[in-house]
Amino acid sequence: MPTATPSRASLGLTGLTVNAMALIAPGAFLWLTFFIQSAYGQPLAAQGMWFGIFAAILLCLATAVAYAELSKLYPGAGSSYFFAEQAFLSGAKSHKYARLAKFTVGWASHLYYWGYPGVMVGVTALLAGYLVGQIWPDTFSATVPSPLFMIGFCIVFAFGVAYIAYRGVSGSTAVAAAINVIQISALIVFSVMAIAYRMNHHDGSHGWTLDRGGNAINVELQVDAKGAPVKDGKGNFVAAKKPDGTVKPFIVSYSSTGAMAAVPDPADPKKKVTQFQYHPSASSVVAPHAFSFMVIQACIAILILVGFESCTALGEEAKNAKRDIPRAVILSLLIQGVFCYLIEYFAANYFLHNGYQISNALGSAAPVGDMMIIVGTWLFGSPAAGKAFMLVQALTVFLALVGTTLACMNTGARVTYAMGRDREVPEHFGILHGEKLTPHRAIWALAVISAVIGVASIIFNFCGPAALADDVIKGLPQNAWYSFGVFSHDLAAKIPQSLLVTTLMSNFGTFLLYMMTCIVSMIAFKDHQMFNGFKHVVVPIFGLLANLVCMVFYLVGPFTVPGMSAKEPYVALGFCALWGIYGLVYFLRTSRTQGKVIIGPPSPLPAQ
Repeated sequence: MPTATPSRASLGLTGLTVNAMALIAPGAFLWLTFFIQSAYGQPLAAQGMWFGIFAAILLCLATAVAYAELSKLYPGAGSSYFFAEQAFLSGAKSHKYARLAKFTVGWASHLYYWGYPGVMVGVTALLAGYLVGQIWPDTFSATVPSPLFMIGFCIVFAFGVAYIAYRGVSGSTAVAAAINVIQISALIVFSVMAIAYRMNHHDGSHGWTLDRGGNAINVELQVDAKGAPVKDGKGNFVAAKKPDGTVKPFIVSYSSTGAMAAVPDPADPKKKVTQFQYHPSASSVVAPHAFSFMVIQACIAILILVGFESCTALGEEAKNAKRDIPRAVILSLLIQGVFCYLIEYFAANYFLHNGYQISNALGSAAPVGDMMIIVGTWLFGSPAAGKAFMLVQALTVFLALVGTTLACMNTGARVTYAMGRDREVPEHFGILHGEKLTPHRAIWALAVISAVIGVASIIFNFCGPAALADDVIKGLPQNAWYSFGVFSHDLAAKIPQSLLVTTLMSNFGTFLLYMMTCIVSMIAFKDHQMFNGFKHVVVPIFGLLANLVCMVFYLVGPFTVPGMSAKEPYVALGFCALWGIYGLVYFLRTSRTQGKVIIGPPSPLPAQ
């Protein structure tokens, strides 16, 4: 059997924190998950977006404490997989369950560590599709990116990021550090501009909105009997006129009536439902509104907060793992989660008004990109300047997504590497590259998986609750780029939204992993001299219960919350169940062929 080569310890506190921060990437997730958070739990749950993120941060902090405490005891590669083995081995009664525990945790963690990079590949493809639509509007639609373009992009992007990971963790850290500085700076700029727009456009003032083509305008458009904008002979939208013949300006409104507007029910267009559109006040942004709305948004927000634990997989590459990894876990979550997310999500939600509301976000591939066009047009004085501002911001988002995908590939590959080294997965995954000292085979396998999941994420993105109206489909460019992957509204409405399915699959894996880690933390410190009742019992129990509530709510929520679809969570759960069944079969088969005990004293590895 080939000999595994030891890693080089090169990361200090800054490097470890930067790697974890790159995975969280708040500037990127505001852009990309605002659409998912607007869509899921419609027609009303979007109003609880900010408070849901706040609740998710509390949940993650409890889990982060468990990770930080475990990393003090057990620094090494493998994160929770390694923690589980060591914690069970430390107890006289739990000793015999060590192998079963570590495999269960490691296998479950792959739902997250293998699924998450694929989701990132898919959402980056959506961003790229939106941008090419802005640059070449005659060939592509920014609102509905080309499925064929995004499929090709997923493949190229997955392997491009994998190549950076293959080159080594030191290079990855340098990339992550630069990306963090750029995207946090860009985030602050947009947040300040969004809040300033709201403060400078009071109710009844002249403001800006977007036309159907995504262009900034400050006038109302003339519409026909069906409410569709009227075009002139050259294909340009026609401005509405006042009785005196002058152009009617667009008037900003934050009225309570418009905030809860009656719209056609997607299930029955003849009926009307009340849909949340925007917040009439700042206090409305931070209010929970309803417990169910908070839980829905917290369940989605898990996707944007996970990553703080990723540095625990870099124990063999840390200079002082016991000291620096616990600090990096907490620091990354506090900086990105508490500081960045709570500011940016307040700004984006506070910006919403009748010129850009939740119903507009539901019909866009990049709602925050649309917001940037509006605030940029206002501040810099022209629609062209507004679009240029959006493109610059989009570049920082793209860089942040490179960092996020890279950080997760680094972490996921090292968990697979740790399991391969223990021969719990095919042992070739447990070999480091002779020169680069990276788990190269795990990285390239993850590149293939990420490309497949990325394609699966975007191919049915405009389905389910995000199904496009037939008149929108008719307005798409009629060319080869749209010859595949575009479905009629009635058919699309019956298909689960693929991006939400893959997101929930990753989230299910996250909840399972975090719950297991909280349990492992309690077992590890039960009889240890460092035992502290609050840190090692109260906090892990809170984290365990909070993760469990979120996971269960995915399953019972569709039957209790109006507008919450049951298709996506149950399809995601089905895939997770198949992964679990396959893991059980694989575990039993390899135990038999390798002569390893399932419950009992761990079998020593053969000499290397």
